[in-house]
This record gives sequence, C-alpha cells and structure tokens, in this order.
Amino acid sequence: MASVIVALLLFFTQSPSLATADPPAARRLPDIIIIGVRKGGTRALIEMLNLHSDVVAARSEVHFFDWDSHYLRGVDWYVSQMPLARPGQLTVEKTPAYFTSARVPERIRRMNPDTRLLLIVREPTERLLSDYTQVFHNRLEKHKQQQMLETLLMHDGELNLDYKALNRSLYHLHLRRWLDVFPRSHIHLVDGDALIRNPLPEMKKVEEFLHLEPQINASNFYFNQTKGFFCLRDRRRERCLHGSKGRKHPRIAPEILRKLYDFFHEPNQEFFQLVGRTFDWK
Repeated sequence: MASVIVALLLFFTQSPSLATADPPAARRLPDIIIIGVRKGGTRALIEMLNLHSDVVAARSEVHFFDWDSHYLRGVDWYVSQMPLARPGQLTVEKTPAYFTSARVPERIRRMNPDTRLLLIVREPTERLLSDYTQVFHNRLEKHKQQQMLETLLMHDGELNLDYKALNRSLYHLHLRRWLDVFPRSHIHLVDGDALIRNPLPEMKKVEEFLHLEPQINASNFYFNQTKGFFCLRDRRRERCLHGSKGRKHPRIAPEILRKLYDFFHEPNQEFFQLVGRTFDWK
C-alpha cells in the first residue's frame, strides 16, 4: 500500500497536473477592431498585424455591427466568427464599412467600451479612385453594366456629393461620430500611404499602441518588384496580398482631378485638427 502511495506522489509531483495545464484556445470577443477606412489598406494592416505571435485575426469581414441581419443574431454568433485564441493572445477583426456606418460606434461601445480601434486612411482622392476601381472590377466579374467614373462623380459640371465613394473620403464627418462615443486615446490612426511605402515604422507604432512586445521586424517584409509593393515573410513562408490589390486606377481628366484636390482641401484640414496631426496629402 505504501509503495502505491509513493508512486502516486511521484506521479503528481513530476507530471504536469491537469489543474495547472494551460487553458485551451477559445473564441472570444475581439480586443481590436479595424474599423476602416474602405480601400485604405485594411487588408494589408490585418495581415501585417497577424505576423505577431500574440495576435490572431478573423479570416473575413464579419459585418456584425453594420448589417442588422448579422447584429440581430447576437453576440454569441459574433464570437463564433472569431478565430481560436490562446490565453494572452489578442483577437482582431476588420470590417472597413464600420467607419462610415452611423450606428456602429455605439454598438461597439455597448459590446465593450475598452475595445481598441484601428483606423487606416489614405490620401482622399487616391482612396476614392481605388474605391471606384474595386467596384468597376466587381461589376465586370458579374457581367454588370459599367458606370464611368466621370458620370458618377460629376453632376451639372460640379462634384456629385451623393456619390458614396466621395462621401467615404470625408474622414472628418465620420470620425466625429466615433469621437462622440470613444475617447481619442482608443483610436489609433495608421497612415495607409506610409504603410504601402515602408510598412515597418507604421507597424511598430501599432505594436506600441496595442502594448504588444516588439516582434515585427524588417525580415517580415520584402519588396516584390513584379507586383510593385511589399509582401510578407513569416517563418520562411512568403506571401503577397490578393491579386486584386495594386490595380491601376482609371485615367481621369486633369480638370476633374484638380476639382477633387480643391474640394478635399478644407475637409482634410478639419480632419487634421480632429486627430492632432497632419498628412502629406495634395
């Protein structure tokens, strides 16, 4: 009997105890949400953030807070769309449509007022052209009739303020709704143009904002001459963003381009004042 007791004591002192084993990975509400902006670089941002071992990312855009059909399914459904995360890992999802949806900020606050938000922006005219280009190719794939940019953008010789792609580039209008709900300290602004040119400095700022141990480094990026942008390297595995990224923008008449630059000048200044920084935009 004594020998049995001794054997059991040795087993429990020398073998990992079930009580002290690490908890299993589980799905949970996101700690981080990339709220936008559409065609600002949200896919690049989440892929680069996912290089960090303490971050796990949802595979696709969830559209929980902006689509009522999803929101009505409840928080449990939302959690089911998240990736498995180990204890200590941060979960992130991205849905760029969140930024321009009026009801989203309050819905996120009700879910978790401590959610950390990432907003990535690009020069407004370039973002607009990327927006149009994506819609153009989507319609092409679905064999739908194409709409020329000038037709959408202009009305009676003036810019069409009802054009959604134009409205999405009025960052100050949308950000004000977020700042009515969340403190500025909860929103980190990523320069999407800088991320394209040189991703590492922007990602180091993201790591700092999220209180992550510095881990992403220069070896995680390499410039692909064929594609013309940076691709990712993770544990000797190399990958680039989808082929739809980096498409050529349509040609636009110089006078219309100038109208856009002039139009965005004042809204850009208002945005700079809101965020307390400036960007090198035309």
